[in-house]
Amino acid sequence: MTKSIFIATAEPFAGKSIIALGIVNMLLGKAQKIGYFKPIINQENRDKKDNHIETILEYFNLPIQYKDTFAFTRYEALQRLEDEGQGEMIDTIIKKFKKIEDNYDFTIIEGSDFRGEGLAFEFEANVSIAKNLNAPVLIVVSGHLKTTAQIINSALSIFNSFKNREVQILAVVANKVNPDQAEDVKELLKSQLPEDIILAVIPFDKSLQSPTVKEIYHSLQGKIIFGKEYLSNKVDHFITGAMQVPNFLNHIAENVLIVTPGDRGDIIIAALQANLSTSYPKIAGLVLTAGSQPEEPIMRLINGLKIVVPIICVNTGTFQTTTQIGAIQSKISADDPKKIELGIQTFEKYVNMQALDERIITFKPEGITPHMFQYQLTKWAKSEKKHIVLPEGNDDRILKATARLINQEIVELTLLGDANEIAASIKRLGLNLDLNNIKIINPAHSNYYTDYVETLYELRKNKNVTIEMARDLMTDVSYFGTMMVYKGHADGMVSGAVHTTQHTIRPALQFLKTKPGVSVVSSVFFMCLPDRVSVFGDCAVNPNPTAEQLAEIAISSAESSKRFGIEPRIAMLSYSSGTSGEGEDVEKVRRATEIVKLKRPDLKVEGPIQYDAAVDPVIGNQKMPNSMVAGKASVLIFPDLNTGNNTYKAVQRETGALAIGPMLQGLNKPVNDLSRGCTTDDIFNTVIITAIQCQDS
Repeated sequence: MTKSIFIATAEPFAGKSIIALGIVNMLLGKAQKIGYFKPIINQENRDKKDNHIETILEYFNLPIQYKDTFAFTRYEALQRLEDEGQGEMIDTIIKKFKKIEDNYDFTIIEGSDFRGEGLAFEFEANVSIAKNLNAPVLIVVSGHLKTTAQIINSALSIFNSFKNREVQILAVVANKVNPDQAEDVKELLKSQLPEDIILAVIPFDKSLQSPTVKEIYHSLQGKIIFGKEYLSNKVDHFITGAMQVPNFLNHIAENVLIVTPGDRGDIIIAALQANLSTSYPKIAGLVLTAGSQPEEPIMRLINGLKIVVPIICVNTGTFQTTTQIGAIQSKISADDPKKIELGIQTFEKYVNMQALDERIITFKPEGITPHMFQYQLTKWAKSEKKHIVLPEGNDDRILKATARLINQEIVELTLLGDANEIAASIKRLGLNLDLNNIKIINPAHSNYYTDYVETLYELRKNKNVTIEMARDLMTDVSYFGTMMVYKGHADGMVSGAVHTTQHTIRPALQFLKTKPGVSVVSSVFFMCLPDRVSVFGDCAVNPNPTAEQLAEIAISSAESSKRFGIEPRIAMLSYSSGTSGEGEDVEKVRRATEIVKLKRPDLKVEGPIQYDAAVDPVIGNQKMPNSMVAGKASVLIFPDLNTGNNTYKAVQRETGALAIGPMLQGLNKPVNDLSRGCTTDDIFNTVIITAIQCQDS
């Protein structure tokens, strides 16, 4: 069994970041505690943090202090090498690494960056570090601007260098390879590397290499004069605006950065107007050179426009500025989650994760951490892709979540709303979302409309619904979306970002109905606490359930818990534990507990029990020493909505826990409700759990 992996290269900008992100993401679905260690960081002093370490720690929220993630700066390593030799340096690195290894289930080690002084010793140092840490190596070589022969020679040279020093090699990754060369590179490496070596060839992706305007802004040390909030815009290429406007407009392309002197008001205004026009692609931003800003009338005109791009002013001339921009090497950083997610997706697409997983980690940890839970959810959803309808297609949060879901290929999506408005919003938000990959339906103009009206009328005519009422109701997105699910045109629905809970679930209660044997629709939240995931029910639907309903909620919640990989240990919560309390509310919980035991003797259930006794092992053992649930409850059932809703929100706010849900239970087909204060992450997670529910429908 191996507990670490060393990511190594022999050249700068090979793309170790993508590999590191992908491996950490993969392992967090398997192990509870992941460590990260970079023996030598590419910084002159310790005050300036290493960008990649900071990105890994922040994005994945790894439980490790930055100061523990490295041993030396480049300058310190060179000094040690000059004064005391490599041996002392390696001894220090081993001590720091062993401290991490002892406290974490798995550790990713990242080799140095091959930038700055000391390149001569760098590769040898990486080989020596990997060997002394007894860490198997994943080799990364860059194929950017190389011939096929150069890529093969580079990969084999590095491979043999590690092999000759008796360092175990797990995998070789050829990154940034020209797509036209990818197949040849793969076949040639496959024929020359041992069969047990995992091989991956990752094609060059401009989206991963393109810098953001923010990176360019910092590199140029410019001054931002407009659009600071749009600095995250991606720059795929840049042009110099030094021609007449008609000719200039012909050169505008998607995500272009326009570099022009600050006194070229004609170019500036033309660029801003083109960006607002549906006839031209979205531009990334403008850089105004020579230290000049537009004249007052132009500035006044810009102030009155709807500026959705950043405008930067620099002191350098146009030629020097474009030269500097062309030399910028983009980095993946913590403030660019889109690029991080794209990097992870790229890793998952081209690297044989199953083979790598089998080689680097074999243990089975107990329990489930929040990241392991979210990783598993995504994996489940992808295993059988489902079709989800989102009625609130015009909401910005919905569109941002849609882009993530589609780009990660988790689900198929239909948005309800006006196609032109949605397209305009996607452009305004700068989302990487191809409209060909989603369906957009305007209910009133849909081919389904007449059929849906007639179906609703037949289903509800006994409830005094007329055909005119059915026509009116079917223009409502909640009714239309629910009918899509009823008719099988979608597998599930997620709504509520704009609409109330009642508005969202009323149609489902009216004609989707409940499952056989289920009399009450209820809900659960998956509470992702720092060290575990708990199931809270019911915190969103039933104000004051009876004992019978409470028992049914508990059974449904246990089934949901089991379905999502959490062993159900049910705590029926009250203000007293065991037989210590009396009163109508306690008796209701006591009766509900007995009903659960009678109907489902296979379930572990305890009640009435207080929250602290349910989740704290010490208190649980004191109050209920012989209980199979006390101190380790995973499913917590609240006696009423007032208690449940307030408790889940208190836990969420006070602990920083991620609350995924609510997920509705008991309906014939999945419909889930969002909070009107939901975030993009909430929508993303709710769609995923809905898709998983659809797999059982």
